[in-house]
Amino acid sequence: MFFLFLATLCSSLIALIFKYAENSNTNRYAITSSNYFIAFSTSLFMIFYKGLFKNITKENTFLNEFKLLHSNNIHTLSPYSSIIWGVIVGSIAGIFFFLSFIFYQKSVKENGVGISGTFAKLGILIPMIFSIILWNELPSFIQWIGIILSMASIIIVNLPNNMEDRFNYNKSLILLFILGGMAEFSNKIYQKYALNEFKDIFLFSVFFVAFLISIYYTLKQKNKITKKDILTGFAVGIPNLFSSYFLILSLESVKTSVAFPIYSAGSIVLINIGGFFIFKEKLSNKNKLAIILTIIALVLIN
Repeated sequence: MFFLFLATLCSSLIALIFKYAENSNTNRYAITSSNYFIAFSTSLFMIFYKGLFKNITKENTFLNEFKLLHSNNIHTLSPYSSIIWGVIVGSIAGIFFFLSFIFYQKSVKENGVGISGTFAKLGILIPMIFSIILWNELPSFIQWIGIILSMASIIIVNLPNNMEDRFNYNKSLILLFILGGMAEFSNKIYQKYALNEFKDIFLFSVFFVAFLISIYYTLKQKNKITKKDILTGFAVGIPNLFSSYFLILSLESVKTSVAFPIYSAGSIVLINIGGFFIFKEKLSNKNKLAIILTIIALVLIN
């Protein structure tokens, strides 16, 4: 639970730093690039510091082990295959991490830090849906109520402000919800099959791929990059890395159905408290209702 608290605190800091950055008219892609640079550099340091590649022997091919895993003949991949699995899952997850970060920043600017943080954490529904499909982890009756309330909060946020207006489809919030959920699910799918002592290799793959994509767009935009952009990105990179790091550690002893809701609900509360006291951010009544429903939903899911 201590690791879960640290993951929640780090997750909240990301949104609040984004709010500061968007208020300062900074270069969004430069911040993302420097964030991922510090994240993958730290992961690489941890890999060599722990000597994760030492004494690794190839007992079986990755594909053979994966087939045995799929047929339930083994429950966890070997050290060699855990490394391969970390690189594969991490590389795919890097795309989702990059896109979710871009839409996180975009949404913070357009919708505010409170509701953006709420929708980012509402992405818990994505891992739950995949857990139902892939591992038959069916929710209880109470959890189904929580899922329904979560979906209701999504609809409420997209409702028009006036009855005369058309239904307001908030693209940045919906994409943030989906992409953020896929990024969170990658942590679970790595932890489900691989040995956790090789999580630094998984995290390095995530952040290195995200960095390569981000630096491409940074150079393509050709916008001015300031020292402030780079320092802000570094400030985001540390909590970004350790939110995933501590979350994976917490999953060793805390069930997914408990860890993700606490992680999400706690982050929402801290983000909204920070938004109110630090940035004097005010929410519309429908957004307040959506946040309250989301917190209740995540408690019920828990």
